[in-house]
Amino acid sequence: MNENRLKILQMLSTSQITADEAERLIAALEKEPPASPLSDGSEPHPKTKPKYLRVVVEPEKDGQGGPKVNIRVPVQLLRAGVKLGSLIPDQARIHVNEALQGHGLQLDLTQIKPENLEELIDHLNDLTVDVDDKDIKVRVFCE
Repeated sequence: MNENRLKILQMLSTSQITADEAERLIAALEKEPPASPLSDGSEPHPKTKPKYLRVVVEPEKDGQGGPKVNIRVPVQLLRAGVKLGSLIPDQARIHVNEALQGHGLQLDLTQIKPENLEELIDHLNDLTVDVDDKDIKVRVFCE
């Protein structure tokens, strides 16, 4: 365990910071680039995998006029959902697919497999979606 992470955990244990603050500090540590380039010629560490899928909706006009939404979905929850989805019996999966298509969503649950999800998660690091409307701003990104 590195020195900074240990300090954060000690501050948490002595109630100097809250659990939320500790989580944010640790996440910030993980995002920091290495302090210096590697002198031994080895490759730098690959990007860390995203831990959360984030959806933020906020009013465009001075923060007034509507609700602010800030959703942080753990990527681990997505993994668990895909694994649980594979346990759905074929008969039920057919009914779910028909219901989804009936609501205009062309999604086939049989095509969602854990290995496909891992490939998608690998690409989530590069995902940022910004939607600017005259009244709201929507951002979808990973952290």
